Amino acid sequence: MPEPAAPEARAVTLLARPRLWLVPAVLTGILALLLSLLYMGGIVSPDDDLRDLPIALVDGDTSEPPAGQRQNLGTQAAAAIAADTAGGRAQWRRLSRAQAQDQLDSGKVYGALVIPAGFTDSVTALTTTRATTRPTITTLTNPGKGSLGSSLANRITTDAAHQVSLTLGKRLTAAAPGADSTTRLLLADPVAVVTRVGHPVGAHSGLGLSAFYYTLLLVLAGFMGGNVISNGVDTALGYADNEIGPWHTRRPTVPIDRTQTLLLKMVMTAGITLLSASLVMVSCVGVLGMDATHLPLLWIYSYCASLAVGLGVQAINAAFGGIGQLVSMFVFIVLGLPSSGATVPLQAVPGFYRFLSHFEPMRQLSDGVRAILYFDARGDAGLTRSWIMIAIGAVLAPLFGFAMTRYYDRKGHRRLTPQPA
Repeated sequence: MPEPAAPEARAVTLLARPRLWLVPAVLTGILALLLSLLYMGGIVSPDDDLRDLPIALVDGDTSEPPAGQRQNLGTQAAAAIAADTAGGRAQWRRLSRAQAQDQLDSGKVYGALVIPAGFTDSVTALTTTRATTRPTITTLTNPGKGSLGSSLANRITTDAAHQVSLTLGKRLTAAAPGADSTTRLLLADPVAVVTRVGHPVGAHSGLGLSAFYYTLLLVLAGFMGGNVISNGVDTALGYADNEIGPWHTRRPTVPIDRTQTLLLKMVMTAGITLLSASLVMVSCVGVLGMDATHLPLLWIYSYCASLAVGLGVQAINAAFGGIGQLVSMFVFIVLGLPSSGATVPLQAVPGFYRFLSHFEPMRQLSDGVRAILYFDARGDAGLTRSWIMIAIGAVLAPLFGFAMTRYYDRKGHRRLTPQPA
């Protein structure tokens, strides 16, 4: 006579079990805490954390020095600016105009301050009847380095130019004691600060943010694609159940060791990433009209970047098992976003994130995307380093993954197949 079926459990009864609450509550709380600290910690105080933002300083003044002085006013102003690092926030680079433009075009500086030719003559003319135009100092922005980074640099250069104007104003006012009130007002702040774009980006570049979001798409394509492939292979081989809504299926288990399973997943990742990376590029460039040049290079780079992430996900999943997806999320997403330098300059984040930026994948990938989209695919704009880091990642991921699976296989740690109750 068959035994009677055990009564089904009820939610009310199970909710009274403390152990049922413990693990989900602890993990959820830790995740919420870490995500809050890591994300907000990287962007909450860029002004306070700003250190050594590279900015070009150009002294183009070729005028003769004023009477009784050894240097012209441009040289004096440039020396004063370079000596004042704005509380350590600026790293002034004394460059020629051509050198400054080259560093703007390669993304090596976030902006520039340019003292023009004839600056001394135009300033000294204000105390005479020869004045025809107001002296100017030009600040150049670099939106290709991101809207926030360019804005921080522009604020520093504008403040420096205004300080030069006020210093000169004191001298001019003292040299013209008999000037009328209107003239004295002009002399008190004689230099006009003109802001121009030093290295323009396209109108469909998200104000310099399209590189960040495109990089994020490539990372997500590799991350999510790798996890989908991993789960799909486990389901197809009978090592995981497939449950969609009320439908539950279980395939026959295919005998296969961990190493061969990882090889299968990585080969599938290499193939399927061709589709996902292509669709990302077609969607962004072809459908949405994102500004982009060097399209063949961008496509190859997109594929290799997503593939490196996907291989990393497969290796981590193989090594850590059930918590692999959580580990890879921290490696590629949680720690990657605030240390990418793509939205907030690395010079404006705490030291912990600057340390992470040396090896976190998203920073390496965003530099390459930025170089292709904004800086004419120049190697010295970050593209060369990105290719090197992608190659290193694509090699280390299989080495790590296969080392772990071969170790598990030699130890006899076979994959267990869940058995229904």
